[in-house]
Order: sequence, then structure tokens, then C-alpha cells
Amino acid sequence: MAAKKTVKVTQTQSPIGRPDDQRATLVGLGLNKLHRSRELEDTPAVRGMIAKVRHLVRVEE
Repeated sequence: MAAKKTVKVTQTQSPIGRPDDQRATLVGLGLNKLHRSRELEDTPAVRGMIAKVRHLVRVEE
């Protein structure tokens, strides 16, 4: 069984002053403070969430 692909997502910007849906997307990704990182499974749903807040996060393969 092959290992699942993951992406490392790090929050680089604050959601202060951003729409509520962007803040909720960060929470859905498991991010709530600056410079926190999460290893997430590389799925279309996660990619869509990252695309929505791409200006607030840094993604590493």
C-alpha cells in the first residue's frame, strides 16, 4: 500500500479584516495562529480550501 500524499500548510497572514468565510476556511484547515503548520492529505477538497485562502498560507509539497 503506497503512502498517501500530503502537503504542509503554514499560516503566514492574519485573518483579521478578512471575510468570515476565509477565517472559517483557515479553521477548517486546522490553522488558527500565525506560523502554525499542518500536514494535510492532498485531496481535491483540501486543495480547494487552500486555493480560497492562498494569500494567507504557504504550501509545501
